[in-house]
Amino acid sequence: MKVTTLKKAAAVGAVAVLAGVGLAPASNADQLGTTSLASVLTATTPAFDNNWNDYDVVTAAVLAVLAAKPASPVGLLADGTVALTAFIPTDKAFRNLAKEATGTKIRTEQEAFNVVASLGIDAVESVLLYHVVPGPAIGLTTAVDANGAVLQTALAGATFKVKVSNDIELKDVNRKLDNPEVLLSQTDINAGNTQIAHGIDEVLMPVYLPGQNSEKKHD
Repeated sequence: MKVTTLKKAAAVGAVAVLAGVGLAPASNADQLGTTSLASVLTATTPAFDNNWNDYDVVTAAVLAVLAAKPASPVGLLADGTVALTAFIPTDKAFRNLAKEATGTKIRTEQEAFNVVASLGIDAVESVLLYHVVPGPAIGLTTAVDANGAVLQTALAGATFKVKVSNDIELKDVNRKLDNPEVLLSQTDINAGNTQIAHGIDEVLMPVYLPGQNSEKKHD
């Protein structure tokens, strides 16, 4: 589905067009639920499976960080009273990242997670926080009108840029990997609550992988 085919509804909040500019609260913010994204991600028994289009690897990564660092800001995902938007990579997105990092074919979700975990808990924590945008939820109708927005993430000082054309593309720091795109079939996850998520097809990276340089691969 292309963004240009979507019927644009009125945005519920102003889009942040520069880092540090907050989103305006939705008019019905006091009526939003407090179901956390963590509870949604762990609603089914956490386990790796053969479905590369769900979120087992990111769920395992969140749990691993919180097990090692209980006070990590990643814990915000478990507090449904804290408003935020998360852009969550599918298992296939992590498979792509693991393949890029190792140069080998990744056959299972467990393998993909093992490669991610091998980067170290601090690195995994940073990557996860880079996918979280604090502040009132950015729904799909807002995102469609967000071309050029620079969003401040939960990783201190780190931002990414939104590019909207036929798709909603997220432009991260790592210019050698493909930019993630929002999966339009997996948007507004947990809608009606203060925390919502959108699925993305690649992992947002705040740094280059070990051994990479900044040679340009994409715009």
